[in-house]
Amino acid sequence: MIYEIASLPVRPDRIDAFKEAFRDVSHLLARAKGYEGHLLTQGIETPSHFTLLVQWHTLEDHTQVFEPSDDHHTFITALQAYFAAEPIVNHVNAAFPGGRVDIRSA
Repeated sequence: MIYEIASLPVRPDRIDAFKEAFRDVSHLLARAKGYEGHLLTQGIETPSHFTLLVQWHTLEDHTQVFEPSDDHHTFITALQAYFAAEPIVNHVNAAFPGGRVDIRSA
């Protein structure tokens, strides 16, 4: 199990529209091979900063299967207009797992 952590800087005047657009395309992420769940968070001190945490079965499910797919293209194209800067994406393993963290979307 790996986690994709995407830092998403959103234009302050487009926050509500971004959240609506994300809701509209999140099903594309959820139906991807290897998808295990996701959580979109919004900053408290900086409300225009969002973090997307996605649980993938393997790194390859994200980088080699989802990223080159038509669903990913549609997903990112729908959100691109709301970004204030290029998103930053990192992948991590849980170094000291303390039990399963369920981040399935609500």
